[in-house]
Amino acid sequence: MQNKKLARKARSLRWLMNLYPPYLGAGVKVRNISPDFREVQVSMGLTWYNRNYVRTQFGGSLYSMTDPFYMLMLMENLGRDYVVWDKASHIEFVSPGKGTVHAEFKIDQMMLDTIREHTASGEKYLPKYKVEVRDDHGTLVALVDKTLYIRRKPQAQLADKTPA
Repeated sequence: MQNKKLARKARSLRWLMNLYPPYLGAGVKVRNISPDFREVQVSMGLTWYNRNYVRTQFGGSLYSMTDPFYMLMLMENLGRDYVVWDKASHIEFVSPGKGTVHAEFKIDQMMLDTIREHTASGEKYLPKYKVEVRDDHGTLVALVDKTLYIRRKPQAQLADKTPA
């Protein structure tokens, strides 16, 4: 039952994000959110409203297509006992985006276990994840470094210490 609910939530979020005005304006398309929120695929075509002066992908649009996904994926996989925020990002433009570009986000059990280990006693954890933005030919267009802020909520720690 829980898996069906999560899958329905993934479909709904994908639909809503594709209607989100900043994504509509930039031409960002959320192609897939896996039912378990562990994989997301995003793309963005080159259009008159997201190209820059030299007719390549606008850097702000390239960044925006990578913005919230690790945060959302981790929130869904860690649950309500955790605070998850995007803390910082750095984007390096590697080559001009002259057509459709793509980004993929993946989390695995090892990432989740590492987060739980680092936050078990309430400390903040600032993991860094890389996102590659590539064109249809596989050429690297941009590399984005994402730093997240993750902390276990104090009430979750208290619940662990309270005898059953």
